[in-house]
Amino acid sequence: MVFPDFPVKMINADQIAELCYERFSQLPRRGKPDPGREWTLLAAVVQVTRSAEMEVVSMGTGTKCIGRAAMSPAGDVLNDSHAEVIARRGCIRYLIHEMSRAVSGRGSAVFCPSDQRCKFRLHPGVSFLFFTSHTPCGDASIIPMSDSQSQPCPPLTSGNRRGQTDAGRARKRVAEDPREGRNSKLPHLEEEKTSDLKQEDRKQPESQTEVKPRSLDQTDGVGERPQVLDIHRTGARCVPGGPADPLQPGEGYHSTGLLRVKPGRGEPTLSLSCSDKLARWGVVGFQGALLSHYLEEALYFSTVVVGKCPFSQDVLHRALVARCSHVSNLPAGFSVCPPVLLQSSLEFPFSQNQTQLQHQVGQGRISPCGAAISWCNVTEQPLDVTANGYKQGVTRKALGSPQARSLLCKLELFHSFLSLVSTTDPSALPQSLRTPELHTYWDYKQASQSYQQAWQQLHSQAFPLWPRSNRNLLLFH
Repeated sequence: MVFPDFPVKMINADQIAELCYERFSQLPRRGKPDPGREWTLLAAVVQVTRSAEMEVVSMGTGTKCIGRAAMSPAGDVLNDSHAEVIARRGCIRYLIHEMSRAVSGRGSAVFCPSDQRCKFRLHPGVSFLFFTSHTPCGDASIIPMSDSQSQPCPPLTSGNRRGQTDAGRARKRVAEDPREGRNSKLPHLEEEKTSDLKQEDRKQPESQTEVKPRSLDQTDGVGERPQVLDIHRTGARCVPGGPADPLQPGEGYHSTGLLRVKPGRGEPTLSLSCSDKLARWGVVGFQGALLSHYLEEALYFSTVVVGKCPFSQDVLHRALVARCSHVSNLPAGFSVCPPVLLQSSLEFPFSQNQTQLQHQVGQGRISPCGAAISWCNVTEQPLDVTANGYKQGVTRKALGSPQARSLLCKLELFHSFLSLVSTTDPSALPQSLRTPELHTYWDYKQASQSYQQAWQQLHSQAFPLWPRSNRNLLLFH
């Protein structure tokens, strides 16, 4: 994949952050944090053209995940509601919408026919960049500690830790109290605790490559860097079956370069950390398996911009780029595409740090917002607000009904894709979609052979411990 040089060189991190924060401010109040009491994370996908025009096409907020027991075989529950995942899934809604315009001849701002029969590519000069208001949870968050800001995932909470700060103990209480993070305006749907993956559901290589960061106290070429005695913690836990965190005091607390799963109210989930997912998208693309049927080439983020927060360029490069840089033998249309990594000096107004600064006596304990907001640039129902994997405000009686489903859940995105397929002229249908054996979500994903081959190469060469999807959760129609 070749990115247009002109827009990439023109990217200004503060301009991107300001664009995203402004777009967020224009959204309705529904689902937003209570100022001074609740905080959240923001992520967005920005579309860029050769003339350097920039437009937010998808945006998400959120900090939560559901446990394994709450996952649905019907595909009607939103499993991972971290902002980065919400923004990417909203972008897929947008891309399906644009592909529908392209195949119907109505004209798309994104796609045009490629030289390959029944395939599409990006318009010349069009690229996408990714913005996140905070360093992604997981490996990218294990950075030298130079201030007291916390990470997107709360720190690990099992046992007493030597040298734990007062702030760390406070975050420990937040992570361990199941009432923390609940929005009082939402129905308190019980979240099931997760359990470990079944042994037969995953492969367990003996070890996983560990990417070491450079020494935290080495010189920076200008002078001696201050000695770093500690690192930021991440609540994302090492995947089962591989190396574990040493949990030693200070900078020996975590191992680096490892795959991690997100916590769910103190319990691990089956959702890989945002660091891991961004690294994956840098090889197989962010378009997913379904849209790959229609695409000549995978879609990659040309740039990743991080807002003002604890940040390390070296660590972000390790987490998002270095772990996959050696992957080879990818099928046509796929390649290792490392993004340009930038940081903005502008902080998200609803960050945890800003919320603490705005907090006033009598507002109660500061907590993460329980809702997740999705907005994307589509004509019908661009806004989707969820909590605990369902539409915000849904009653228990409505659970399992279409009215309870997030527009970003697997089932809804699958139905959107099937609508795209049904509106494609049979003579223009990609060859991979012409087999009559396609019935379930699993079938359509597996039929995207080039995507599956790219994922297999990434899995075997870089991420052998990445848990395999449970097929029984993907057999819905």
